[in-house]
Amino acid sequence: MAASPTLEQVAALIGAPVSRVEALSGGASSATYAVDASRPDGSPWPLILQCAATGSVPEGGLPRRDQALLQQRMHAAGLPVAEVVRVLEPGDGLGEGYVMARLPGEALAPKWLKLPQYEAARAGLTAQVAGVLARLHAQPLSAVADLKLPTASTGEALARMFANYRRFGVDSPVFDLAFAWLRERVVDRPARAIVHGDFRSGNFLISETGLEAVLDWELAHLGEPHEDLGWLCCNAWRFGLWDKPVGGFGQREALYQAYEAAGGGPVDRAEALLWEVWGTLKWGIACLQLGDDHVSGRLRSVERAAIGRRVSEVELDLMHFFARGEV
Repeated sequence: MAASPTLEQVAALIGAPVSRVEALSGGASSATYAVDASRPDGSPWPLILQCAATGSVPEGGLPRRDQALLQQRMHAAGLPVAEVVRVLEPGDGLGEGYVMARLPGEALAPKWLKLPQYEAARAGLTAQVAGVLARLHAQPLSAVADLKLPTASTGEALARMFANYRRFGVDSPVFDLAFAWLRERVVDRPARAIVHGDFRSGNFLISETGLEAVLDWELAHLGEPHEDLGWLCCNAWRFGLWDKPVGGFGQREALYQAYEAAGGGPVDRAEALLWEVWGTLKWGIACLQLGDDHVSGRLRSVERAAIGRRVSEVELDLMHFFARGEV
């Protein structure tokens, strides 16, 4: 998106008066704005406008319209997801995106992971997020059959990830080792569940009482439930709290047990760790992608350039795992 949306543009989108549109710090793939609007009765109507950072979704990604519809359906199914108010149309001139309810809470993980007022929230968070994943993975695939959710078997997904890695022309012996390690252990299975794809600290909205909402569904796809469990435990999402592998706030076994108790399928502990390696490698390749976006000139961004430098952190995490069996 070339410029921030104006008050008039957003007011036209939602059909209500708007007094503020303010850009928020957010992910590298989305442009996010806080919107202060008014309902017909004059009461405050806090909203969020989220658009693709480049105006459109990259090839192979989940279209924002489908993301919005997925969020609507997960909200209707009782998952903690912000209600979608309006999906952007091409004529709106703002690229792909949608408007949703703005809920109370803190999204910046370094704050809610460390500040004392969130201590009670952290204590119950492992069970809460396990319950969300159990409910998500139990949703029937028929509920999203009309959406363009990316899908692949585990073997296909691994092959695609390797091809993506190779296109950058970067040779990382550690990444090569990780791919070889995964090829020896990954069993090719068809996709069997709706997977959030980016379920982690940083994508949770947390109040002082606990989880308010799960954010950023743009990487949702059909895949393997263990993927979400492994991704949540990657070291990158602990924000320095390395001894609490579940997002910087919990322990793996407590997560697995809570997931099973909430109705999730049985957790294969070894497979969950395999997906933790997978997720760590996936994050490393995402770092390559974001750095390449900046260096190539496709999307000049200090944030992307800085994230690109984190490849070395991922290499260290992978080597630590291969040496000790976990990070």
